[in-house]
Amino acid sequence: MNDTVTFMNIRSRARVLSALAVVLALTSLGVQAQQYHGGGGPPRPGMHFDARYGSNHYYAPRGAYYGAVPGRPYFVGGRYYYSGGVWYAPRGPGFVVIAPPVGVFVPVLPAYYTTLWVGGVPYYYANDTYYMWNASQNGYAVVDPPSDPTMATTEAPPSDDLFIYPQNGQSAEQQSTDKYECHKWANSQTGYDPTQANGGVAPDQAADKRADYQRAIRACLEGRNYSVR
Repeated sequence: MNDTVTFMNIRSRARVLSALAVVLALTSLGVQAQQYHGGGGPPRPGMHFDARYGSNHYYAPRGAYYGAVPGRPYFVGGRYYYSGGVWYAPRGPGFVVIAPPVGVFVPVLPAYYTTLWVGGVPYYYANDTYYMWNASQNGYAVVDPPSDPTMATTEAPPSDDLFIYPQNGQSAEQQSTDKYECHKWANSQTGYDPTQANGGVAPDQAADKRADYQRAIRACLEGRNYSVR
């Protein structure tokens, strides 16, 4: 009888210890989840952690080699593969992670992109790569970083101090496209680019050129059924 009771006590203690181990493991995971929040998750050895602009996400590092492209890749640019914000190029029987070539278009942005604003113009950032919407290609172009990265902000400002209101219920995506295209047109007409220091012109010309740019972009946007103030 005593042996039976002792055996049952041992089994009960074993269950208690097992349950305690599970609780401790879950607590540890909870601490890690709190410490590495924001889409990053726990540390992943050998992976690149992108924390710029609050992205906080892991990506395969450039130069890494894979036998096959992970996920559901897009074939773009005639020779590149794009999947989850990571770019790949064929290398032997497999694929190597590369820096994306400027000028190549992709149909969708990575899941963990961040919208940046430089002088009222939207950029989309993920994994050390900048994108801009191009309506003529119906996609996002890989572009060079802003000429002055310190001007980039995640807060959407009015377009160069202009308040723009859609009059025909234009979607947010359409508004972004229209602003970008009008910015490019106004820049071509005036030589002034608000994404650059002093607008990319001589300091003594900056004020006049900025006024010319604002008049041009106002006219362009009003022609696309926006109210501009």
